[in-house]
Amino acid sequence: MAYCQHIGVEFMFINDLEQCQWIRQKFETPGVMQFTNEEKRTLLARLVRSTRFEEFLHRKWSSEKRFGLEGCEVLIPALKTIIDKSSQKGVDYVIMGMPHRGRLNVLANVIRKELEQIFCQFDSKLEAADEGSGDVKYHLGMYHRRINRVTDRTITLSLVANPSHLEASNPVVQGKTKAEQFYCGDTEGKKVMSILLHGDAAFAGQGIVYETFHLSDLPSYTTHGTVHVVVNNQIGFTTDPRMARSSPYPTDVARVVNAPIFHVNADDPEAVVYVCNVAAEWRSTFHKDVVVDLVCYRRNGHNEMDEPMFTQPLMYKQIRKQKPVLQKYAETLVSQGVVNQPEYEEEISKYDKICEEALARSKDEKILHIKHWLDSPWPGFFTLDGQPRSMTCPSTGLNEEDLAHIGKVASSVPVENFTIHGGLSRILKTRGELVNNRTVDWALAEYMAFGSLLKEGIHIRLSGQDVERGTFSHRHHVLHDQNVDKRTCIPMNHLWPNQAPYTVCNSSLSEYGVLGFELGFAMASPNALVVWEAQFGDFHNTAQCIIDQFICSGQAKWVRQNGIVLLLPHGMEGMGPEHSSARPERFLQMCNDDPDVFPKLDDFDVRQLYDCNWIVVNCSTPANFFHVVRRQILLPFRKPLIVFTPKSLLRHPEARSSFDDMLPGTHFQRVIPENGPAAQNPEGVKRVLFCTGKIYYELTRERKTREMEADVAITRVEQLSPFPFDLLLKEFHKYPNADLVWCQEEHKNQGYYDYVKPRLRTTIDRAKPVWYAGREPAAAPATGNKKNHLTELQRFLDTAFNLDSFKGLS
Repeated sequence: MAYCQHIGVEFMFINDLEQCQWIRQKFETPGVMQFTNEEKRTLLARLVRSTRFEEFLHRKWSSEKRFGLEGCEVLIPALKTIIDKSSQKGVDYVIMGMPHRGRLNVLANVIRKELEQIFCQFDSKLEAADEGSGDVKYHLGMYHRRINRVTDRTITLSLVANPSHLEASNPVVQGKTKAEQFYCGDTEGKKVMSILLHGDAAFAGQGIVYETFHLSDLPSYTTHGTVHVVVNNQIGFTTDPRMARSSPYPTDVARVVNAPIFHVNADDPEAVVYVCNVAAEWRSTFHKDVVVDLVCYRRNGHNEMDEPMFTQPLMYKQIRKQKPVLQKYAETLVSQGVVNQPEYEEEISKYDKICEEALARSKDEKILHIKHWLDSPWPGFFTLDGQPRSMTCPSTGLNEEDLAHIGKVASSVPVENFTIHGGLSRILKTRGELVNNRTVDWALAEYMAFGSLLKEGIHIRLSGQDVERGTFSHRHHVLHDQNVDKRTCIPMNHLWPNQAPYTVCNSSLSEYGVLGFELGFAMASPNALVVWEAQFGDFHNTAQCIIDQFICSGQAKWVRQNGIVLLLPHGMEGMGPEHSSARPERFLQMCNDDPDVFPKLDDFDVRQLYDCNWIVVNCSTPANFFHVVRRQILLPFRKPLIVFTPKSLLRHPEARSSFDDMLPGTHFQRVIPENGPAAQNPEGVKRVLFCTGKIYYELTRERKTREMEADVAITRVEQLSPFPFDLLLKEFHKYPNADLVWCQEEHKNQGYYDYVKPRLRTTIDRAKPVWYAGREPAAAPATGNKKNHLTELQRFLDTAFNLDSFKGLS
């Protein structure tokens, strides 16, 4: 530890001598903390604004939760110092994430959100003008471009909206930062940076903090250093400069995050400003993470309605004796002759007047515009009033020449003197044979969807565990030279002369952090396809917070569209409970369509997509997967896309598609109807089996074995949500004498049945029952015994094809 007055530094675990000497020079050189009178007056003015803002809110809305900053008012000058120094070093875009404590103050005095827009949030009579349900004021974000008054340079500030899961925005901020760096060609983080704020307990206790830190050194995830600011509510009124030793997260945390930690007493504003200057300079010099620990206290409880004396009586007796930091610093400057008392009081009066005038203007606001709080605007993508430029989607098909060209590149090595593995040579040879036969499997369909979008200038980013090769060794988007260490080739970046870049990157062993990162990356631009693939579908549950709080509900809460794609390998194949189910029932439960209402819409298919909160599909053919990926970009708006992807179908000889299914004029099929003998004589069909995904192939095989092709029709529901009411109604009318059965390989309390049944009943106006054929209810997603798996499969296939299964039932 190296010490100045009220400052403690942890860096001895750093094994770089230059970095250690740099830190020593900054903190051990005598007289380094010297401030001019002008700098002191600026600091005082910033403290006045920070303090009086909270006092104003308390006076006007004393019974409202606002999660104020009392006890750490120095945070505002701290953040402004980091931004000033970073701007001086060339940064022109700062992206921030923080919990709710002090958020309104940061919005007002750092981002410079109009005060009247903040104050009107306290008016319970305001009506919301935008679509969606909105969110509480201390969760909202903001985007603002302004002049930095200290450096006289333009700077853009974005504060990302955040749920009550305090650290959940960490990876989101980092992903957005990485995207903004990528789009402006900032390969070293000199133009775009991030600042993350933390609470002390969350910083020490939330695993997502460490998942995010551990992304910082991965090439496709690094943002080249982040300034982390911890609002440490523990012991700020001590005068012991070694107060860091009492912190709940001392050296162990510093070693884990591999970043220097600068502890500073928040009751010493000049020490805080100095430390923040050093932190910003560290980040710009070494492009590494750094932590500023503001050791302070909280005058109120968890929020303004909480009474902390219930549980911490002695601590809060001490806290209530403390003078506010503004009062102490003002007294210091008056005693030094830097300002006099009238000047200080005039500064307070001036800001109080600003607040009062803003409050008066806020009373004129009649409507609450959530869009005014958007943290990631997409200029030019929507009309000026935020609407899609059309409500149509063009054909997602491609011309034959492009399909053949992409297929040729996908089955070759586009660089010279590059030796690939012998097993991979066989895979590429098989691909070439498929292309020559005008046929694609799953991997080729993905290749063609990606490659075609790259030609159209759409950047594609595919991220996840082992995605370069593919969990099931089917993708191989990165080739490795067998003779030269670390020499690689990405053929997809050799498709077209002026194509967009393709980024494919194996992530760390993280779902929560990496999915949050990719969500943030997708926030930055609508003209990119950002894809996260789970190693197995069920692994998404460790990222459930990102799915629930951001992906599912982000547009409803924050009017923020997002086109992220989740690829979730799914299928019951006898591999046990942990690698079978992507838990489709969870995604379907969170879909916002009404099961009891048949939508009456013009442009039914596109309008449904616009109204939904996300799209859920389970494709049974490579061509349909190709189309849904391309549709994701060709739509005039953005929605998250959840795809339950196959495992065994990757190599299934029948899971092939012809080029004919991908040519101009073709499109994604929400429903694939029966096209065999049953469709030739629909009046003679006795049963219609509705299904989705892989089970289709087991059903067709069983039907063929039983010679029931004319008796049983099989209809595939490829898009589960929004539910294709219109197309399924046509299927119902087509087979007037058939009973209706939903068939799935998942257990009855899982999968799709509880979602599909009420919607299918609504579709047919409850004219017939909808029966069930599938596995019985169970606690686990699948059996761990292969024999039991096959027994269960045959049992529900028997139910599906026994035309007497449901006789006598009602």
